[in-house]
Order: sequence, then structure tokens, then C-alpha cells
Amino acid sequence: MDSGTRSASLLARRVAGTAVAAALLVGFSPAVATAAPSNSQIAAAKAAADDLTNRIGALSDQLTGAQATVDQAHATSALALDDFQAKQAAYEDAQQRADAAAAAAAQATADLGVARDEIVAFARRSYMQGSTYSGAAALITAADPGELIQRAALLEAAGGHRSDVVERVTVLQQQATATEQVARTTLADAATLKEQATAALEVAKNAEISARAQAADLSTQQAQLQTDLAAAQQQLATLIGQQAAAQRTAAIVPAPTPPAAPPAPPANTPTAGAPSASAAQAAIAAAMDYLGTPYAWGGGGTRGPGPGMDPDEGVIGFDCSGLTQYAYGQAGIAIPRNSRAQYAALPKVGSDDLQAGDLVFWGSGGTDPSSIVHVALYLGSGKVVQAPESGDVVKVSPMWWRNYVGAVRPSA
Repeated sequence: MDSGTRSASLLARRVAGTAVAAALLVGFSPAVATAAPSNSQIAAAKAAADDLTNRIGALSDQLTGAQATVDQAHATSALALDDFQAKQAAYEDAQQRADAAAAAAAQATADLGVARDEIVAFARRSYMQGSTYSGAAALITAADPGELIQRAALLEAAGGHRSDVVERVTVLQQQATATEQVARTTLADAATLKEQATAALEVAKNAEISARAQAADLSTQQAQLQTDLAAAQQQLATLIGQQAAAQRTAAIVPAPTPPAAPPAPPANTPTAGAPSASAAQAAIAAAMDYLGTPYAWGGGGTRGPGPGMDPDEGVIGFDCSGLTQYAYGQAGIAIPRNSRAQYAALPKVGSDDLQAGDLVFWGSGGTDPSSIVHVALYLGSGKVVQAPESGDVVKVSPMWWRNYVGAVRPSA
């Protein structure tokens, strides 16, 4: 038993002798009462009730605060994962460009080699055939290809006979130099982005591990706090009566907030055009095919379910944006991998114009798109299909409006 429970038990014993006075305070007249309670008894009963009321309020605040802390930890993790996915996508794009640049540089070098062979052959023929091309001997005796190009350029500058072969080799030399520089630059960019993605992944992983540890602690803490809260509420009911206790508790323990009406879209938010019904339905069908698939942190994408990352290593499934990217990939529409990029890149939709197939987004608080931490696929009729969180599965859920940021229409 913790200190809170011990305090509650002591309090219960302390107030037991004042039950008659408490009953009189709230308008009850027990049959066993033979005399009016003294002022000291009344004061003790009132103080006991006040103490219990304060304790109930403190327990309620603890529950609310603990949940808010865990929610913030999960939001931090989601934002960090989104940062990693954006960096990873940028790295993959840079690596593709680097590969293309390297291939172009290799081809330019090969073309230059062929052209150099041609210019040597041209010079040899000119010399052996007694050509009037006075620079032939100079070209043949060049020590290496670089000197050959240099001599050819000098001969042309000095007014020597112009040759198409020489001109072609000069152009190819310039192209080879330029493509090699592009290849080096894009490869360096890719390496930098890879380092940034690796660092972002480490931050995201640590944030998710911390969030899950806090959630586990919260589960244990909530169970104890709920037990203590129920005990305090029962003691208050015993002391001052069920009706009076209920009134006091209702005043200090907030009721769950009902879902808010959809927020009005900002005035400057453009409205997307009409959706492609076929594309929207194809995306919905693709997502619905995977109902029951595990949530995998960082998992899934255009190819379907995929392995999650530590701490979901070994889990094959989707995270929220992996599911939506896959769904629209199956509809023939390519969208970014991470949720904030999906929102930024696609046509916006007002909350009063949501249609089946739209993507809906939530943030860690407010309506700032930079706070987006979750995305789902709107089904219509107030429902979404989503990959919610670790330990859960792809499922259909009621649409909710708390922390709603906005919506986009990939099929517009």
C-alpha cells in the first residue's frame, strides 16, 4: 500500500466518528442520533470532507498531467520519425541523381577516349600521307592524351588547319570535365544527406523508446491513481452522502470533452478540385485490404507492408504515412513518404468538403502544419482507415477533430 492509500485509510478512521455530524450537515437525520453535534464535531466533519475533496482533485490532476506527458512524448517521437523519413527520401533522391551523374561521367570519359583515339589516327594518316596539315607531327608526338588536347588547342589558336576531329575531342573533354564535377558534387550531397538521415533516425528511435517507457509507467501509475481515486470518492460518499459526494466530485473531476465540430477551413486555404472517384476508391480498397495488419514504426511504403525499425524491429506492417503512400501508389498516384510532406505537396481540402479518398491530418497541438504527427485515409460517413500506433493494427475508426490540422486530395 502506498502513502496515498495509507493516508486515505487513516482519513477514513479519522472521519468515522464524525459520520453523524456529516449526515446532519447534508440534511440527513440518522435514527441513532440522540443529540445535536457539537461545533467541534461539525468543524472536524467539514475539514475531513474538504481534505477528501482536495485529494480527489489532486488525483484527477495527476491522471490528466501524466496522460499529457505521454501524449507529448509520442508527438515528439512522431515528429522525429517524420524528420528521418524526409531526410531519408532526400538522400535516396540524391543518391539516384549521383548514380545518374556517375553514369553520365563514365559515358563522357568513354566517348572522350574514343575521340582521342580518332585524333591520333587522324594525325598519323595526315603525316604518313604527306597532308598539308602541319600540326600532325605535333599531335603524334604528344606524350599523353592531356598534352595531345593541349597541343591541338594551341595549334588551332595559332591559326593551324582546323579539324572536325580536333574540335570534337575538345568538346568531349569539356563535357567529361563537367560531368565528372557534377558526379562528385551529387555524390557528396548524397553522403551528407545520408549522415543527416542516420542522425535523425537515432533521435527518432530514442524519442520513441522514451515515449513507450513513459506509456508503460503511465499504465502502472494510472491503475494506482484510479484505485486511490475510487477509494477517496467512496470515503467522501460515506462521510457526506452519495448525492453530496457526487456533486462535489463532478465539480472537480472534468468530464470527457465531447468531439468538437469540424473547424472552419482557413480563408486562404485553396480548395482542391473534384476527386477522381476511381483513384480514390482504388486507394481505399488497397488500404482496406490490409485491415488487421500490425502497426510497424517506420514500416511499409509503396511496396506494401515492410519491416519496422527499432523498437519495432521484426514487426512487418505499416506506420500511418506508409499506409497512405501505399494506398495511393496502388491507385497510380505517387505521394511523399512522410506525413508532413504529404500535406505540403498535395491540394488542400476544406473540412466542410471532405470526400472519400481524402487524406486527413492531425498535429501535436493547434493547426500548425509543422506539428503534423498523424495521417489517415478518409472513408466518408465520418470514418477513416488508419495505422494508429505501436501495438495496434490497421483499422477503421470514427473521424475525430481534436488537434485536426487539415486535409488534402491526392486524386484531384
